[in-house]
Amino acid sequence: MTLVRAKKHLGQHFLTDKNIASKIVDSLRPEGKYKQVLEVGPGMGILSDFLLQKPDYETYLIDIDTESTIYLKKKYPQLGDRLLNADFLELDFKATFGDSLAVIGNFPYNISSQILFKILDNRRQVPEVVGMFQKEVAERCASKPGSKEYGILSVFLQAYYKVEYLFTVKAGVFNPPPKVLSAVIRLTRNENQELGCDEKLFWQVVKAGFNQRRKTLRNAVSSLINKEKMTDNQTLDLRAERLSVADFVKLTNEIAANR
Repeated sequence: MTLVRAKKHLGQHFLTDKNIASKIVDSLRPEGKYKQVLEVGPGMGILSDFLLQKPDYETYLIDIDTESTIYLKKKYPQLGDRLLNADFLELDFKATFGDSLAVIGNFPYNISSQILFKILDNRRQVPEVVGMFQKEVAERCASKPGSKEYGILSVFLQAYYKVEYLFTVKAGVFNPPPKVLSAVIRLTRNENQELGCDEKLFWQVVKAGFNQRRKTLRNAVSSLINKEKMTDNQTLDLRAERLSVADFVKLTNEIAANR
């Protein structure tokens, strides 16, 4: 079969190392939590080869690249309707899948944050994610309060998932090689079905805090707080990067109570 061309505008860097591909797939831990796995951006199927050998779940593939989809249809005729030529960011999870599914992939680096926010939007249906990201993004996802990498994505992901940085991947195992290092992380859904606060307000507080991260929270979230009632709140004298998820939940509740 004719090989698929990696397309720059789609952020494609095809993994070529089968040992790393196997290691990524083996990082999934179904353990009865899900029966379906969706691979995003399979390219020429180096992860798919290993996914389709696993009896613990049913594998689906989704790729926006028509050339890749045509190639994969020839390679895996048994997939049938489980091979989707579509945009993952536009996918209706509830209409396509059962109660729960895992997401895996060598994700396109140019839309990696959008992919993670799509997963967050469907967090009740996605108990686990294993993915390859640009190393900088992977570090941001797993970073802890107080670090320069800690930000909006860190807080939102860690509010709902346990985030594990699994391993670093060098550029030489991709075609074409990216200009950055890569890394694989695993997200495992935590027990928080609800955060214990107004979640819409929580998202507003976190975004406002980090959008002006050099300012104290008192200034960064000034449009959301009642300044007269929260004069003595010492948390507001900190910068957003100092607060844990629990701290942001507590602050959200205090803001809601003093409006």
